[in-house]
Amino acid sequence: MSQAGMEAMRLVVHGAAGRMGRRIVACAVADPRWRVVHALEHRGNPHIGADVGTLAGVSPLGVHVCDHWQAPDHRDSKGGSVDAGADCIIDFSLPGAVEPIAQLAAERGVPLVVATTGLEPADQEAVRIASTKVAVLQSPSMSLAVNVAMDLVERAGRLLSAVGGRTDVEIVECHHRHKEDAPSGTALKFGVIVADAMRHAHPPGTTREAHGRHGRVGARPAGEIGYHAVRAGDNPGEHTILFGLEGESLSVNVRATSRDCYATGALAAAAFLVGKPAGLYSMRDVLGL
Repeated sequence: MSQAGMEAMRLVVHGAAGRMGRRIVACAVADPRWRVVHALEHRGNPHIGADVGTLAGVSPLGVHVCDHWQAPDHRDSKGGSVDAGADCIIDFSLPGAVEPIAQLAAERGVPLVVATTGLEPADQEAVRIASTKVAVLQSPSMSLAVNVAMDLVERAGRLLSAVGGRTDVEIVECHHRHKEDAPSGTALKFGVIVADAMRHAHPPGTTREAHGRHGRVGARPAGEIGYHAVRAGDNPGEHTILFGLEGESLSVNVRATSRDCYATGALAAAAFLVGKPAGLYSMRDVLGL
């Protein structure tokens, strides 16, 4: 890491007034590795000007929510902008808002963690371009447990497919009533992992997708991944990947009990990025998978 001695790394939170932004701030305050130095939100957000610590339910930090970022402190030896007041940015905003922060990260020379899912094409292209200039980590889930579960699911799909026979795969995800996209980005990533693993091990593998079922749909065809999205209450996130075989089944289940798992995972990702060369990284890199 680029920190000197025990000096805390300087964190910028984009989407700081949102549910996840507040939890990232609160968890960063409790983590001696970090110091929140900027809190960014979109123009017109009702919390502009509020102390981000107070907003997050912790002590005032003297850092106020802003809709802009001050100019870089200096330029590097090649004339590029470098923000000497920030070590990493965590983006937990909304689709459509990622493009400008990715551009800004590239301009300022600051590593970026993209935790927002369901990105627009322009967002995704901005992330790609930024990764050619700075270290960028993007993941459909910041949860450490979810990313370990993804590794287990890949192994299960590959091993079960390699021995032949039929394996039916169903993915069930549950989230809070406020979540706007379905299935979740994490569920879709689980599906990609399963399809790739089973296709590689035993072609043609599982490639067809079915999103829910209704009416007289007939017997379940082979080579299908079923997705089912549940939206209720305040569930922060739960995913079950079911492998159905003849006479037995295997389930991989991962469940969040609070949003703090996403915040602490994002902070782990940010710590990993500090000092890394430009490139596009994932949580697999953080976990050494």
